[in-house]
Amino acid sequence: MGRLGAPVSDDTILRHLKRRVADRNATTPVRVAGIDDWSWRKGSTYGAIVVDLERREVVDVLPDRSAAATANWLRGRPEVEVVSRDRCGLFAQGAREGAPQARQVADRFHLLQNFRQAIERQLSRAGRSTGRPLVAASSEDENGASCFCSPSGQRQVAEHKHLVRHAHRRSRQESFDQIRDLHKEGMTLREIAQRTGFHWRSIAKWVQLSAPAERTAIAPKPSSPNYFLDYLRRRWEAGCIVGRHLFDEIKRRGYVGSFSNLERLLAKWRRIAADAPPATVMPTVQAVDPTTGWLISPIVAAALCIKPRASLNPEQAAKIEALKGASTDFVVMRQLAMRLRGLFRSKSDMKLDAWLEDAHRSDLYAMQCFVRTLRQDIDAVRNALTECWSNGQTEGQINRLKTLKRAMYGRAGAELIRARMLPAPLHFQHAL
Repeated sequence: MGRLGAPVSDDTILRHLKRRVADRNATTPVRVAGIDDWSWRKGSTYGAIVVDLERREVVDVLPDRSAAATANWLRGRPEVEVVSRDRCGLFAQGAREGAPQARQVADRFHLLQNFRQAIERQLSRAGRSTGRPLVAASSEDENGASCFCSPSGQRQVAEHKHLVRHAHRRSRQESFDQIRDLHKEGMTLREIAQRTGFHWRSIAKWVQLSAPAERTAIAPKPSSPNYFLDYLRRRWEAGCIVGRHLFDEIKRRGYVGSFSNLERLLAKWRRIAADAPPATVMPTVQAVDPTTGWLISPIVAAALCIKPRASLNPEQAAKIEALKGASTDFVVMRQLAMRLRGLFRSKSDMKLDAWLEDAHRSDLYAMQCFVRTLRQDIDAVRNALTECWSNGQTEGQINRLKTLKRAMYGRAGAELIRARMLPAPLHFQHAL
């Protein structure tokens, strides 16, 4: 700091910055608040950020993203009239508890992304062209008995998972057979890679195998019922089929998991005992990219499905036509996607109910799931169509926060991040 002409230490500047920012933030009114999460450590711990969407500046940075923390912050801000958020249920619950007077607005970008993920989930039932090897099928998966439950909702979920696993395994086997056949014809690894789209290193491994490689299952831990699988099987065969009794027994043996986790394992055994008929796997045709000859993966197909015709280049338009010819489900979902985009542009919710009804009547599992989640948050979805607010500014501030966090290394604590993200008072800037 001496070379900059500042006769104080860096610690002193940071200490004054934290104190001045805290004083300023305590008196800042907020009418429209945008809330989103950011990662301290991706996939592990998260914080939350609050942005004033009218002034386009950060109001506060919270060290966690819990519903309680959001509710506590909003209780101290009775002037908040609008809360813009993504589809996170924690923020929805926190806004209901902390600011019942505020209108919640679901972010339109996240709505469209959730719809794209639903499309990808539906297309995954037909297969995928790439991806890591799957775990070897168990006897329960092979006979299909594990895909049936008594309630209809659970039955649909289990059947969907079974069909996805079956489609993925079939696609993997077909790709493996194709690579082996091309290698037997005398093609080099590079030529096979150009033909199939797989990396040549993966092809080099596959041509040495007689069957597709399988993932190694993770060794079970005391938090998993599989850790006590032998004991559970013996007790089950002895006639003890009550979940609570088995839960108490393995808990005394060191089980630290939940009862619901154990019930998922026992549900498979109950379905096998019921001798349910196997799920019917309908034959499907996967779309082929006319330009490269490669299979079009569900991820690419879902991204193209929500993309309007005017934004497509010739190669993407050709893929769309190939997908339409290969899958009637894709045709239905693309029509729904274009109608959903039209709802966003119309700024009106008059046709929302008709869209939800048509999506539910499509008889597509993923579309029906998507409709159910929208109806659980229907007020925020309606506000997303009629209000002008979105979380775009909040996402931009999160990018700024990530840049600061990564530049601060070990000093990126919650208090200092908050002090650097919030705008400092003007008199403090002049004093510096």
